[in-house]
Order: sequence, then structure tokens, then C-alpha cells
Amino acid sequence: MRRKIYNKLLEWKREKNGSTALMIEGARRVGKSYIAQEFAKNEYESHILIDFSKAPSRVKHWFDEYLEDIPALLQNIQLHYKKQLTPRRSLIIFDEVQKCPRAREAIKALVEDGRFDYLETGSLISIKKNVENIVIPSEEDGIDMYPMDFEEFLWAMGNEVMMPYIRKQFDNQKPMGDFHREAMHYFRQYLIVGGMPQAVAEYAASRDFNRVDAVKRQILRLYKNDIKKYAGTATARVSAIYDAIPGQLQKKEKKFSLVALKDEARMREYDSAFFWLDDSKMVNICYNTTAPNIGLQLNEDRTALKCYFCDTGLLISLAFNARGIVTNEIYQKLMFDKLEIDEGMLVENIVAQMLRATGHKLFFYSNYDKETAENRMQVDFLIQKGQVTSRHNISPIEVKSGSNYTLTSINKCIVKFGQYLSTPYVLHSKDVEVKDRLLYIPLYMTPLL
Repeated sequence: MRRKIYNKLLEWKREKNGSTALMIEGARRVGKSYIAQEFAKNEYESHILIDFSKAPSRVKHWFDEYLEDIPALLQNIQLHYKKQLTPRRSLIIFDEVQKCPRAREAIKALVEDGRFDYLETGSLISIKKNVENIVIPSEEDGIDMYPMDFEEFLWAMGNEVMMPYIRKQFDNQKPMGDFHREAMHYFRQYLIVGGMPQAVAEYAASRDFNRVDAVKRQILRLYKNDIKKYAGTATARVSAIYDAIPGQLQKKEKKFSLVALKDEARMREYDSAFFWLDDSKMVNICYNTTAPNIGLQLNEDRTALKCYFCDTGLLISLAFNARGIVTNEIYQKLMFDKLEIDEGMLVENIVAQMLRATGHKLFFYSNYDKETAENRMQVDFLIQKGQVTSRHNISPIEVKSGSNYTLTSINKCIVKFGQYLSTPYVLHSKDVEVKDRLLYIPLYMTPLL
């Protein structure tokens, strides 16, 4: 599987030249270990993979015993793994490093030693259990890895030319024309299959939705087991949120309602559970901002949030659970937009997924002003320009799953906050169109925002 993160690994190797280690963080099964090993094989003379989910206790113990004797530590590692490393031409991978926090702490001394490069992979690396009693090394850079994006999905399907054309039409604000239908067909496949590499590989090989669903359901079982194993005292609250996600996203207003979990529930009871899920990368949290101006994060209201699933393909398998498997009939109806439900939750979830993968923090704007109708609005997403200027930094986004819709909220937003706004977008299933101060673009152009 060809992944864009590979280029970022190359950039780290070239620019840092051993002065830092690199941590690849992401949800389980997004391909962290695979890409680390591919990078090691292709870019280094030799490498050693230490998988801390399998490493014997004596290997883990060395990071306590020899932290002040790095030459002895490195010698033991090479002897145990029966591989001779070459200074400045070799890489050591700490896979699932959260299972050996002392190895992560050792990065400081290992980088200072300077002989080899170090790549770490991990999930749940920020929860208390995995950072307690260690010093997080300042010599560690971090990079997030997400499920495969739409362009990576196209590559897996053997299509190298569609996304460059989509990008060209987006840049010129021109319709896709004859190729819009084909692009939407690919996009619906991406919506259904999702971006988990194992699911994409199965679909590329078999085009069998039932076999793809079996792969996704295996990943969902893994996630549920992780919650039981690692969420500690928050297990019940984390599980409650996780199970409630499909129901919460089916509502017209996607904001997460805690009373669905327990009467009189308060955010202070559940904020650690949301943090756990966010840190695990199982979900993408979208916070309300009280004012869509230059500082979205400055106006963040953490008591009001939307909780999207990390991968829309997984969400489908979680939401449409008929006797343990999503039937091929449901998949076919999703494929051809014939399912007798509002697809809003799936479309909004995949937009959140695509925005997050391109580096955007997720924000929405919701105002229930009971007195003034002009102030009453709910805008699905707000994104900020990469280069902040004195004005026009924020783009409001409305996501529409059907062909008939109204745009009351985004038009109110333009009137009230126009001085702060950059291009307003409507994401829909139709082609590119510029009309009434709005740029309408197909859903598959979301990664280009």
C-alpha cells in the first residue's frame, strides 16, 4: 500500500540526520508497523525491529539496566536479534513502544549516542499508564498517521490519474464534467470500504463487500478489546461513548448528548473518557467554537462536541450490525445511494475524517439564540487558513448528503461574520459550481480544502 506518510519519513531522515527520533502515532491497524518496516528496508543498509508486544521480558529489562551504558544496550540488542548494524546507515524500530515506556525514555540517550536512527510506533501513548514515571524525550518528533485518504484509495484501486485531474478542476473552480460521475463512484466505494489498509487490500483483491466487512469487524473487535484492556477505571464510560456514536451521529444535530448515556450526566464525568478515545485515535473530536473568527481554538467550548468515528468504513460496520455482519444487500444499497435512511451521518463522518487527515483541527459553530433568529445557526465545520492574515481566515463548511437542501445557516454565518470569513463551501454530491457567494464542490474534493 502506497502511503503519503512515506515522504514525511524521508523528509525527517534528510533534515534531522539522526538528531531526533520519530514517533508515528495512530489508531490500531492504520499501517504504522508496515510503513516503518517498508521505510527501513528501502532507506537503510540494515535495521532491527523490536516489537514490544512480542519482545521477551529480558529485552525490555535492558532499558532499565543499561540506560547509563548505551554501548552495552546496543550490543545486547544486536546480539539478541542476530544482526550487525552500521553506524549512520542503520535504523532501529521500537514498534508498539507504549508497551515499554522505558524504551521511549531511553530515546534521549540513544539519540545523543548518535550511532543509529530511531523510529517509534505507538498508540495510546499519552494515557497515564504509558507515561507514568518516565521523562518524555525532547529529542522525539511526532507524526500522526490516519486511515488511507481518498487519493491513497485511488492508488490502491490502480487509478493514478483521477486525483490530479480533481485537483486541477478544484484549483480552477471548474466542473468535473463527464468525469464527475466516475469520481463519485470511486468516492462511494471509499465511503463504504473506508481507509483501513487491510480492508482496502481485501477490496482491491476481491471486490467482495462481505469479505471486506469481515476484516472491518475484526478491527472493531480489536478496538473493543483495547477498551476493556487499557481504559482502566474509565472502561464503562469509554464503552458507553463508543457504543453511542452511531446513534448520536444519526441525529439531525450531531452534537453529542451526554443524557443519552445517563440522566443528568455532566462533561466533567466523561471528559477523561473522551480524551482516552481521542488519544487512541479511534475517534475524531469536533469542538464547538463560540465565535468563528481568527482564533477558533481560543474560543473553543470543550463542553459541546461532536464525536466522529476514525474511519467511516468501520462506522458502517458498527452501525449496520445485522447478525454480526453487514449484509451485501445493505452495501449494494449504499453503493447506489438507495438506502432508505438519511446518509447524513456517514457523509459528515467522512468529511471529518478527510479534514483531520489533511491536518485540520475540527470545529463547528452552533448558536441556539432563542430571541434573535439571525443569530440562530448550526454550521457543520469551520476550518482555518494555513497562513493567518488580519482578516478573512475562516471558511465555513456545510455538508449535504441529499440533492434537496437549504443553506439557511451558512448564509446567516456569511451575513453576521463576513469580515472574518474566507471562502464558504458547500460539500455535496453534485459538480463544482460558484453561486451566491458560495463555492459548491463535490464531496471528493474535501481533502483539497
